[in-house]
Amino acid sequence: MTDNLFPDDFLWGVASAGHQIEGDNLDSDTWFLETVSPTIFAEPSGRATDGWNRWEEDLGLVENLGLNAYRFSVEWARIEPVEGEFSESALDHYEALVDGCLARGIAPVVTFSHFTSPHWFAKRGAWLDPASAALFARYCAKVMDRFGDRIAIAVTFNEPDLPEMLSWVDLPPFVSELERATLEAAAAKAGVERYRAGNVMLHEDFPGMRAGLTAAHRAATAAIKDRRPDLRVGLSIAIIDDVAAPGGEQLRDRKRAEVYQHWLELARDDDFIGVQNYERAIYGPDGEIRPPAGAVLNEQGTAVEPDSLRGAVEWVYSVAQVPVIVTEHGISTPDDPARAAFIEPSLVGLEQAIASGVPVLGYFHWTLMDNFEWIFGYSRQLGLYSVDRTTFERTPKASAAVFAAAVSARRRPSQSFGLTIQNGSPARSS
Repeated sequence: MTDNLFPDDFLWGVASAGHQIEGDNLDSDTWFLETVSPTIFAEPSGRATDGWNRWEEDLGLVENLGLNAYRFSVEWARIEPVEGEFSESALDHYEALVDGCLARGIAPVVTFSHFTSPHWFAKRGAWLDPASAALFARYCAKVMDRFGDRIAIAVTFNEPDLPEMLSWVDLPPFVSELERATLEAAAAKAGVERYRAGNVMLHEDFPGMRAGLTAAHRAATAAIKDRRPDLRVGLSIAIIDDVAAPGGEQLRDRKRAEVYQHWLELARDDDFIGVQNYERAIYGPDGEIRPPAGAVLNEQGTAVEPDSLRGAVEWVYSVAQVPVIVTEHGISTPDDPARAAFIEPSLVGLEQAIASGVPVLGYFHWTLMDNFEWIFGYSRQLGLYSVDRTTFERTPKASAAVFAAAVSARRRPSQSFGLTIQNGSPARSS
């Protein structure tokens, strides 16, 4: 496309998550689940990419890519490691990270819950606990009181629909059996009847978890807006670009209704909806149609399809009718040339969505560097940088330069995020 359709204040960034990069998240539910036996996690997260200590170096990487935004999560388990006790040092750390973004002209986009929760919260049953919404809102209020005046966007939850979306993937039975065994081992080790987490979820818990997460999103949004009425608040959902071949319309629509509809209707009261897209699925009358022989596949085994971003964004907006932020988009593959080739046509598709009338506020590539990919451990590569597992040295891949060039060709000269740091304190720029 010849015309640059991205607005002057468009957010160009990369996304990350605390547990996946920081390391030693000792008081979290995920850390606990990684250490029980049996466990569904392929390996423990350990030091991850040592991001807790190397955050300034990582902000330098974001800046060097020519980006104006960085999406990261604050870890509830670090901020409230014991129920009702808040860590000033953890709040200090995240405040420094926010201010570090601002000092570099980078908009801080903060996710309040990226799957992980405190260990004590999981012992209470997590989002099945009737008090979960109030507890989450209290934590969000603490974060806002410390540095909420300086963040650009607030994302309450990351992919609350993911467990339901994965229920549509043809996984072997042992996966769900291992999930159950992991939670049972955790409950026994913790000495509680029910140990629950946001990213290892039993099918019978889906309705209760959805209700708890919904109430928590609303309570958190109210707490955030009470402190910053002007701040854009929303949530991000995992979404496959579901396409129907002839005869597959009913199956595609049933999946959309079961997995996405609730969250898209909830988002109608929000300031935006976050879209996190990695793949396309094509449905026929007898189920999902597998990729043809010779197709380039990602590590999920589905075809690499750059146009899936356009399809996902356009459909989400047609239902939610609020602005869209692409809060995650990328490709899981060790084949970096494939990643590099994937970037430009994906952004062309996003331009087409904007041209069709979709208000898109930003694009965040997942992810800055290869990191801990949950149950898969360190076996998946989605980063623009590789990380040495011993020294933690970050090394740019060819795709990093390709992404930087694609952004540079589209990013217009404009003011950075409207806060500057003066003498260590925030001050709004005019």
